[in-house]
Amino acid sequence: MQVRVSRWGNSLAVRLPKAIADDLRLEEGQAVDLEIENGSVRMRPVARRKYPTLAEMVAEMERLGPENEPATEEWGPEVGAEIIDDDYSWHR
Repeated sequence: MQVRVSRWGNSLAVRLPKAIADDLRLEEGQAVDLEIENGSVRMRPVARRKYPTLAEMVAEMERLGPENEPATEEWGPEVGAEIIDDDYSWHR
């Protein structure tokens, strides 16, 4: 299947036909990896994650600024045995 290379701002773009996008289960906005291999371009979908990583959530919080940080909760003094010393504990 042949497609044409088009200008997109200062870059070049190739439009993927629907059949190829469907076969690869690509969605709009999904990331793909591109690499050059033996004079050809290879494109692979990046595995989708259902949930953001902790690092991504922290980066987003920092991006939003300190006024959007969640409040720190005070739970009061510690109560009870913090270390359980029984036959099932691993800290022996």
